[in-house]
Amino acid sequence: MMDAKIIRTEDQYHAYLKEVGDLIVRSEVLTADEQNRMEVLTVLIESYENGKCPVEPTDPIDAILFRMEERGLKRADLIPYFGTSSRVSEVLNRKRPLTVQMIRALSLGLGISADTLVGLNEVAPVKKEIDWSKFPIKEW
Repeated sequence: MMDAKIIRTEDQYHAYLKEVGDLIVRSEVLTADEQNRMEVLTVLIESYENGKCPVEPTDPIDAILFRMEERGLKRADLIPYFGTSSRVSEVLNRKRPLTVQMIRALSLGLGISADTLVGLNEVAPVKKEIDWSKFPIKEW
């Protein structure tokens, strides 16, 4: 078994994918070393995939529209979740934000994750390191 290294090429990526697939097939009888290798390869593959094709956060309205299309729903079918047809129109046209009650109703009624509807799956901006030299306070 060769050492696992950071994935730098498509060929290396596909070789690791194949190896993980083979290990998964034999997962019932893996040695401790093989289990560790599968874990390391999985982390390397995930890191490579996140760098190559990051997953964009789902827009809450797009998630609702997708579920409507998936279930063959019309705007009128959403009235129980929003209250009125005008609210349905305003929300779907992005003129009114979702309320907590709407999010709860949509999550329970349509099976859309509350995190998606709230927007919690959006990537938070990375905080920069604080430049303490800009603060005028000095130690005594």
